[in-house]
Amino acid sequence: MDVSHLLDPLNEAQRRAVTAEDRHVLVLAGAGSGKTRVLIHRLAWLIQVEHVSPLGVLAVTFTNKAAGEMRERASQLLQVSTRPLWIGTFHGIAHRLLRMHWKEAGLPEAFQILDSEDQQRLLRRIIREEGMDEAHWPARQAQWFINARKDEGERPRHIEHGDHPVTATWVRIYERYEDYCNRGGLVDFAELLLRAHELWLEQPAVLDHYRRRLQHLLIDEFQDTNAIQYAWLRMLAGDTGRVFVVGDDDQSIYGWRGARVENVQHFMRDFPDVATVRLEQNYRSTGTILEAANALISHNQGRMGKKLWTEGPEGHPVQLYAAYNEQDEARFVVEQIRQWIDEGRRADEAAILYRTTAQSRLFEEYLLRESIPYRVYGGLRFFERVEIKDALAYLRLLLNPDDDAAFERVVNKPTRAIGDKTVSLLRAQARESGIPLWQAAGACIDQKLLAARAANAVQGFIDLLTGMHERMRDWTLGNQMQGVIDDSKLASHYEKEPPERMETRLENLRELVNAADAFVLPPEDADAGLSELQSFLSHAALEAGETQGEQWDDCVQLMTLHSAKGLEFPLVFIAGMEDGLFPHQRSIEESGGRLEEERRLCYVGMTRAREQLCLSYAEVRRMHGSESHSRPSRFIDEMPSSLLREIRPRVSAERPYVPARPSAPKRSGGGFKGQEWPFRLGQAVTHRKFGEGTVLAFEGSGEHTRVQVNFDAAGVKWLVLAYAHLEAR
Repeated sequence: MDVSHLLDPLNEAQRRAVTAEDRHVLVLAGAGSGKTRVLIHRLAWLIQVEHVSPLGVLAVTFTNKAAGEMRERASQLLQVSTRPLWIGTFHGIAHRLLRMHWKEAGLPEAFQILDSEDQQRLLRRIIREEGMDEAHWPARQAQWFINARKDEGERPRHIEHGDHPVTATWVRIYERYEDYCNRGGLVDFAELLLRAHELWLEQPAVLDHYRRRLQHLLIDEFQDTNAIQYAWLRMLAGDTGRVFVVGDDDQSIYGWRGARVENVQHFMRDFPDVATVRLEQNYRSTGTILEAANALISHNQGRMGKKLWTEGPEGHPVQLYAAYNEQDEARFVVEQIRQWIDEGRRADEAAILYRTTAQSRLFEEYLLRESIPYRVYGGLRFFERVEIKDALAYLRLLLNPDDDAAFERVVNKPTRAIGDKTVSLLRAQARESGIPLWQAAGACIDQKLLAARAANAVQGFIDLLTGMHERMRDWTLGNQMQGVIDDSKLASHYEKEPPERMETRLENLRELVNAADAFVLPPEDADAGLSELQSFLSHAALEAGETQGEQWDDCVQLMTLHSAKGLEFPLVFIAGMEDGLFPHQRSIEESGGRLEEERRLCYVGMTRAREQLCLSYAEVRRMHGSESHSRPSRFIDEMPSSLLREIRPRVSAERPYVPARPSAPKRSGGGFKGQEWPFRLGQAVTHRKFGEGTVLAFEGSGEHTRVQVNFDAAGVKWLVLAYAHLEAR
């Protein structure tokens, strides 16, 4: 058989991985080393060369976008339909399994996926019902506790709290939350994985079926797996499966959300005779960038070990800018981007990366001043927008009226005289009787527990949904979506908002109808017996749970370092390289490998750059309302100085202050005596025309000495210091 189309595009190490005969394979794939190509070619090799049935392959990755690309590329390589292949995210595959085996999993057939926002809403309701102070017991923290426990495979009964009052309270909330979800047929994202693992544990016949069927397991981004995902994979593999994992312990940056970098090493321990292949040839970055990144990550202990290299050019040195303060840093970065664009390059080839979201504000401000288009990566995705979630909540109730989260979301949207007091009565009835809110609403009306006006309003809501259900049951999905928007009066509700917001919301609702109309039932959902409506709602919930953002037009791209994972740009700036900011102060103070994860995060950021990398830090930074003097990040010292080029010498943010009248400084030969400036950097000053501002920089000498000031109203100005008549504030 001619296998040249499978092997010719690969380098030697990639070929070893693709053609490995070993039962279990660990591919340590460095940044930019072609790991996705290896995974796709391995899949094709199994089917075309080893004659494995497509029904016997499972391929898992971490985003829906990556799963779609994997399916498309596999189809192109195989020249056959990839419909039989199980390709998807952990959450997507768990969802598919639970749809097919809902009864064995202890779920109602029409169970609904609860997204993050609705999960918080439900928890907030539970906390209120328990009579607890939300300031001390926030719903977001309850959500974190529950999801973290689920990621560890723990139900409330498994948690040992030793009568510790705080833990015991969270466990009680977890118990109440489970009761609500079970009653309403609701499944959150963490529950998808936990319930799929429990399916293996509690249904040996189902597990045995899939062990015999899925003999080849391919796992992407293995370093990002959490405890429950790894346990699920181990059980599915059993003693007969062949497991091929691709990952990079140097790029494990999601420990804060449960990912376990140690799973890479546990794989070597838990699976016998694992063959290890290292992909070290990089096809993305210059030699200088790779050398600096290699030096940085070498300071982490317990690595599996690899060293990136390239046949490409050595490239430019890594630039290092020591800013006076955060405004000077933003000015410099934006000036560099302006120069990049003026040289004929595209704005979307430049990315500004930072450790915390709050850092984006100044960069946005300076980009706006320069009229450079930008977009902050990771904004709200389509299915996360409030008007979309409102419309989908009505659709969810048509499918399952016992969905309490959907009921609460739209029972009074648009407003229909069902206030908080009425909803509280419905909740109390639901809790007392152990029934969903929909049934509690009917019971309250029958038992005359509501005032006449409230009873009429609740009855109207029930009649609305009942009428929708009767009329629309045989409609197409697109028509159902339009019917829900029309009958619920959602469009009229949003027409009352300010014009610019109203038009956006209405456009989104129209686009939602288009999305429903164009929706095609995926083969795997059809195989699982899902209706179009069930599949569409599941698709919307899973898409809302994605962490990756969308692509956009020619704009500078601003994002956190975590969001940059999996992306690449010709020009990359990593800002805020200061101890306490990056690495973050918590990682410096806490034990448990937090500092090493911060170092891996820096490594990931550096290896996003293809042509040019620039690092910057501020000697003085205003945070939380006060200025603090910063120490350059220890990560800078961990890179060879020979690879760095400072754009300007490091100048202390505290220059000598000459006690003279600022409006009439001493001059000698037209300049300032001894070049001692009458203001310090960062000092607040006043100008008679431009008003109040802050000193950013000095430039030149003698009578040409200039001062750069950021004025609150007039923006950044360069002024000749001798004639500026600035006064200190």
